[in-house]
Amino acid sequence: MDELRFADPVFLLLLLLLPLMGWRQRRHGQRLRGSVRYPAVSDLRRLPGGPWAPLRRVLPVVRLLGAACLVVALARPQSGERVQDVSAEGVDIMLILDVSGSMRARDLGPASRLAVAKEVVARFIAGRDTDRIGMVVFAGESFTQCPLTLDYDVLLQFLDEIQLAHESWDGTAIGMALINAANRLRDAGGEGERGRVAILLTDGVNNAGEISPRTAAEAAAAVGVRAYTIGIGAEPAGIMGRARGLDFDEQILRAIAATTGGKYYHATSGEKLAEIYAEIGRLEKTEVTSEVHLQYSELYALVLWPGFLALAGHFLLTCTRFRSLP
Repeated sequence: MDELRFADPVFLLLLLLLPLMGWRQRRHGQRLRGSVRYPAVSDLRRLPGGPWAPLRRVLPVVRLLGAACLVVALARPQSGERVQDVSAEGVDIMLILDVSGSMRARDLGPASRLAVAKEVVARFIAGRDTDRIGMVVFAGESFTQCPLTLDYDVLLQFLDEIQLAHESWDGTAIGMALINAANRLRDAGGEGERGRVAILLTDGVNNAGEISPRTAAEAAAAVGVRAYTIGIGAEPAGIMGRARGLDFDEQILRAIAATTGGKYYHATSGEKLAEIYAEIGRLEKTEVTSEVHLQYSELYALVLWPGFLALAGHFLLTCTRFRSLP
């Protein structure tokens, strides 16, 4: 709702003079009557008045209203509209996705691990607003699938094009993938202190690349990257119901998360993986700040011109049609 104020309210004190002006007009009303005397005017008073007669009686009121409008215009009435400025300090997020041959396993449901991961990651991307998001894929080697961007449609298109790694570069280079993502986040720059986050998903043990996962984690922590690690794969039961070891290196994933200040997760189903990404989304909320202020617009013209026209009309009529003879 708009708010009304006066920029110079002290001028409103002049309104106190209007009753005095009206009293003076009433007392000295003879100035509006002619001074020519006739021996008898009783008969003339019974004659019907012309069309201008009623207007003559309201002239004093017009003068007072015109003066009141000018006083209000001097006080500068203003209308204030509430304006809300919203600013958001986004987060830079690099999604690190394992595309090695083992991601074709179907232990999370009817679809492969990679297909389930792509579906969940797509929902995660769609749930962000002001964050720059990029993507790194890795197997025996690591490369950037998409640099940091706010164009989520392009990012989702790159995500949809991801396929399992060819045998020629199959493997699991966790350290190289993490250092690649950390370098992208470090070089991104931008205004403000944007958070730097990496979300690493894998189902294997590091067996390729020149950089170890621990070294990569230390380098990521040094440039302010917080890494969330996700080991994907159901816990299979071995012979006689005894559980056999996980396919991925849980100890390394925990170490990466601990070194960078992140958190480790284990996704045993598609539903669990979706819950993990939802929790990471809540942990890495974009900070939104809002400031409400009033933006005023001048309204004095709405009363200035009516007041000016009223006084101008009063002046013209008293000098012409209603002019008093001396």
